[in-house]
Amino acid sequence: MENLDQAVIPEFSLDRDCQTLSQHVLQQFSDFTTQAQDISAIMNRIALAAKLVSRRLSRAGLMAGALGFTGETNVQGESVKKMDIYANDVFISVFKRSGLVCRLASEEMEKPYYIPENCPVGRYTLLYDPIDGSSNVDINLNVGSIFSLRQQEGDDLDEKAQDLLQNGDRQIGAGYILYGPSTVLVYTVGKGVHSFVLDPSLGEFILAEENINIPNHGPVYSLNEGNYWQWDESIRDYIRYVHRHEGYTARYSGALVGDFHRILLQGGVFLYPGTVEKPEGKLRLLYESAPLAFLAEQAGGAASTGTQRLLSYVPQELHQRTPLVIGSTKDVQLVESFIQERARHDAEEKALV
Repeated sequence: MENLDQAVIPEFSLDRDCQTLSQHVLQQFSDFTTQAQDISAIMNRIALAAKLVSRRLSRAGLMAGALGFTGETNVQGESVKKMDIYANDVFISVFKRSGLVCRLASEEMEKPYYIPENCPVGRYTLLYDPIDGSSNVDINLNVGSIFSLRQQEGDDLDEKAQDLLQNGDRQIGAGYILYGPSTVLVYTVGKGVHSFVLDPSLGEFILAEENINIPNHGPVYSLNEGNYWQWDESIRDYIRYVHRHEGYTARYSGALVGDFHRILLQGGVFLYPGTVEKPEGKLRLLYESAPLAFLAEQAGGAASTGTQRLLSYVPQELHQRTPLVIGSTKDVQLVESFIQERARHDAEEKALV
């Protein structure tokens, strides 16, 4: 029988580069400019928020008052979980005295949170969804956080934040944190997509995979088929197509970050279409769709509203919603083709009337 001591796999292998998040971010820039140092410091603060939220989530089932609803609703009229509020407060706390960002905007806050003392120096705005998939919190399933970084424009403290109402190409960084069996942070600053895993013993996010590429096509389609009869006929056409063809598999967790992370690594498509009654859909453009679209394109994939490139979409309000089709390029194009074909069909029928 093999000696058990010899059979033990080393806990940590030293044959790979143990690169931390802060080191990696700085290396994305050609020199140590002020912007490079700022973005590296901002990513360090995001990492700190991720560690705090991860710790809370890991203990939530043992803590009084950590789970459940607050009894309040947010600006979108959705019921607020206690973990939503905790995570939102964590992001505010870690940036409030950082000197790094002038303004925070979250789907949990009706208006941006200004930090006037930071504004002379911290010429950035951080937009974020503090807990994505919060319906999963109470049942111990995957949840995440999504973030986007934009350059501050203008000197006024306008609560309408008009300078944020620009397309997603204006982002200078984006990413997400996935809280699961391990805590994973994925980010881009427009130079590829890179993932890091939190090593709790070190308290550091360590590089796991660099320059991630979404496969051009994948087997997974991810959406809530419970909404089937609420969708436009074009989306139902697509669902009927994948049901009739081999090689497709449905995966849907109820947490956008978890579903997108699967597709980023394995390929496929995630859809959150609008409904006939609410064609704008549910997902917020600035806090959810645009950051993930930036990541998708940086990884060689695609993101669409179904009718146009998502990063070209210009919001009309801070909490703008959009449909989302995101993932492997061929799979996104296939969904778009059903939408285009249905639009042609409807136009031809209308012309005959």
